[in-house]
Amino acid sequence: MKRAVRQCLWMIGGAVALVAVAGWQWQSDRAKDPGTLLNLTPASVTQVELNLGQGPTEHYARRDGHWWRTDGTPARADDGRLGEIVNTAAAVVLSWRPASDFIPAKIGLSPPLAVLSLDGQRLEFGETSVTGPQRYVRVGERVALISVRYMPRPVTGEIKRAK
Repeated sequence: MKRAVRQCLWMIGGAVALVAVAGWQWQSDRAKDPGTLLNLTPASVTQVELNLGQGPTEHYARRDGHWWRTDGTPARADDGRLGEIVNTAAAVVLSWRPASDFIPAKIGLSPPLAVLSLDGQRLEFGETSVTGPQRYVRVGERVALISVRYMPRPVTGEIKRAK
């Protein structure tokens, strides 16, 4: 075998090995990626229920591209605020842990500070983490750490007119 052929085979073998290692690393990274809070896209959410503290539960529905408050007489809601709320579904999770790893009262989940249901999927918001601007959120039997910016905010000024 000529030297040039041997060098070419070594280079091809090295390239195949490099691609295999890169593929393994990519697969490993994907397995460790915590993902998002819910398997919903914000645009697909049509029903929102929100309870902040001890206040009454607010109910909203998306109709014709706008959010409407459905408690009592339907009224237009603040599309910007509801857009922020439904974006919580796609919140990047910093880490997941089993709920059994925590004492709910110590992380603000007994009772939760806020309860948000997006198309029936319940999210319970707890206290801010001591490790940074992160908030505990219980989703089923797991607890996620997400950015504090996803904590639902109270109503500041609903649109009262109907169209």
